[in-house]
Amino acid sequence: MEQYKLSVASSPHASSPVGTKNLMRDVLIALIPAMVMGVWVFGPRALTMTLVSVVFCEIFEWGYCKLMHKPNPIGDLSAAITGVLLVFVCPVSLPYWTIIIGDFFAIVIVKQLFGGLGTNFLNPALAGRAFLMLSYPVPMTTWVLPGKENWLPMLNVGEAGVDFVTGATPLSVDFMKSAENASAAVSQFSMSDMFIGNIGGCVGEVSAIALLIGGIYLIAKGVIRIRIPAAYILTVAVLTLVFSRAPEGYNVFLWMLRELFAGGLFLGAFFMATDYVTSPNTPKGEIIFGIGAGLLVVFIRYFGGYPEGVCYSILVMNICVWLIDKYTMPKRFGVTAEMRKAEKEKAKAAKKAAKEGSEA
Repeated sequence: MEQYKLSVASSPHASSPVGTKNLMRDVLIALIPAMVMGVWVFGPRALTMTLVSVVFCEIFEWGYCKLMHKPNPIGDLSAAITGVLLVFVCPVSLPYWTIIIGDFFAIVIVKQLFGGLGTNFLNPALAGRAFLMLSYPVPMTTWVLPGKENWLPMLNVGEAGVDFVTGATPLSVDFMKSAENASAAVSQFSMSDMFIGNIGGCVGEVSAIALLIGGIYLIAKGVIRIRIPAAYILTVAVLTLVFSRAPEGYNVFLWMLRELFAGGLFLGAFFMATDYVTSPNTPKGEIIFGIGAGLLVVFIRYFGGYPEGVCYSILVMNICVWLIDKYTMPKRFGVTAEMRKAEKEKAKAAKKAAKEGSEA
């Protein structure tokens, strides 16, 4: 009779082998191609920066939870994801102490102070990047040129005697706003270099092909849905194709591809905008989220004083998620208009009674 023993428990009663740790592990696997390209382009320091960032993210999360007597969440790998993604949106020349400050802001301020995993309203890694950009704009915009001859030592680059060659990135040339710079950008950055990743930039965003491989892996594994990345990338593609600023005689379609490969669009579309906590929960909401982020990217790149717009486009849309979910929530099956009206009247009456009770 042991097999017929009745177990009493609260709902939900369905269980799934897929948990937070499994999902985060898949995201880490999907980031491996971009990490490999980052090390190949910028040298071993890209790897040591990532390890330092991951370790301190885990330490800050453990320390905060220990201090506040909260359950230890280290095993879910979410802090590790934040550490990796923060390095991926920073230049390889950034001193270690700077990335550690970004880790603290991302984990403690943005994530834990709002309740921890599942309750933060901003993407922690992007918020940490925005904080570092505002606090340390010079090191955050110092781009090391690719090549083994320019690999940085693993020690802090802030030490005396450490020299490295810097240069412009496709976006920092500002070729999306100036016809004069456009021609120079075409000759300076080839399409193949931008697609493969043989350009200066942030550690994890230079290689479009590596990020595309990781994104396809996440979609195939069912970790993310294609709606947000597709809406995001297609919006940028259509706008930059229709309102092209390609130099005279240059193919507008090829120019559109250059704008897609430049910057962190693929990294943001596949790994940042699809964050479960800070993205919409409804199918319509995901599409609106992606389109809104794409619009903001183009607006910032075309009309703003900042050459890249992916970080801020996603952060702005993160703030709008609650509103998007509110107006895209699907209707409940079997609920009539009369039933909804009765519910509203009942809620209104309960609110009125509560108000009268408090006044009494």
